[in-house]
Amino acid sequence: MTPRLRTVALLTAAILSTSAGAAYGADRTGHGGDTATGIRSITPITQVHPYGQQVSAVAVEYGATVDPRTLDPGTFSVADTVYNFRFNPIEDLPKLADRSITHVYTNSRPATRGDHRAVTGRYVIVELDPADGKGSTVIVSKCPTFLCTVKVNPDLPTRVVQREDVRGVPGRGRGKGPVLAKGAPHRSHPMTEEPVDLLVDDFTYGSYLSDGMVLPYHYHLPKNYQPGRRYPLMVVLPGHGMGWDGDNTGVQLAADIPATAWLQREWTGTDEDVIVLAPQHQRVGAAAEADLLVKLVERFVADHPVDADRVYATTVSYGSQLAWQAFAKRPDLFAAGLITGGFQVGADQAEAIAAAEIPVWITHGVNDHLLNVSLARNSRAALQAAYAADGKTPQQIDALLRYTEYGNDAFTQPDYHAAFGPTYADQGILRWLLAQRR
Repeated sequence: MTPRLRTVALLTAAILSTSAGAAYGADRTGHGGDTATGIRSITPITQVHPYGQQVSAVAVEYGATVDPRTLDPGTFSVADTVYNFRFNPIEDLPKLADRSITHVYTNSRPATRGDHRAVTGRYVIVELDPADGKGSTVIVSKCPTFLCTVKVNPDLPTRVVQREDVRGVPGRGRGKGPVLAKGAPHRSHPMTEEPVDLLVDDFTYGSYLSDGMVLPYHYHLPKNYQPGRRYPLMVVLPGHGMGWDGDNTGVQLAADIPATAWLQREWTGTDEDVIVLAPQHQRVGAAAEADLLVKLVERFVADHPVDADRVYATTVSYGSQLAWQAFAKRPDLFAAGLITGGFQVGADQAEAIAAAEIPVWITHGVNDHLLNVSLARNSRAALQAAYAADGKTPQQIDALLRYTEYGNDAFTQPDYHAAFGPTYADQGILRWLLAQRR
């Protein structure tokens, strides 16, 4: 987790209860929408972008089939929160600003279409530009230590205004269809339905219990999953703020891109199917948590058709401590690792990793304000020294140890601790990880 997070658990609850979005169901009548205006329901559609989940579209439902020819981006306006847990105090959550609308079309269900083309249906899909920086769904949760945890906001403050009339499909021989809902440019509508979370909804929840410790996790099996086939396994270890606090299960999928990136060709550059395992943690100490993590991975590999020669770990910030410890504890279990914006490897850990020849790629922001870049540089130096002590040549070391530093211009948001942003934007790094074999 990154700067400016406050000890505001009570304040968060108070603001959520009075925020502009209120709870789903506010202003609802009958079917779940506002029948006085003809709107039956409004569903937020969210998507995880590099630095976290945002509202990427809204689906506005009407009582009959909508004529898409009468729609354009000016038919609606959408306002959403300017709050971003990485930069803003929680007091900014109710502050709304207009979103940039990119596409408007009809659909038969509350879902976006990749081609943005209208199909017959009662839903109007209003797509939003993620680059406008608004509509983040992740908020501060609890502050059990000097650092806070985060969760997905259960009551999104997104608001929709229907500025112009929305018409139904005209009857035969008629020029214009009936008005399904009159334009009301001064009336804004809250969300009425639970969000549709693209990709995140496709993960399955699980929990692993050992020696009185519980480890919540989510996992994703390929769409065309075949039990007789073996798949690479990507273990995604989140940052400190995405650890489990009893109220934020699943936030490790939504807070940033690493968990869902492996399911999308535009990120990985490959069509290869990957199983993703995304555990949380409880920040009780790397040794105990790494031991629990190893047991979970062992059980998961035994229960699913995982290619045992292709088990990988990729980390964000705090997750690096668990990866370094797990690599040292069970070097035979992992094929390679990707460490982004992480902590320094221990000397004993470096020796164990070098002895097992586990390939590692380390990335870090030069101006990381939470974990100084010296931690990454020291990790590189320790691993280089351990490999050299084992008799590896410089060429062999270069093949086993990759290292990248990012200047400020590599980040599309000015959070220079979030090295996963530019890292995951580089398909070459992701393909390198998937190419490693134990």
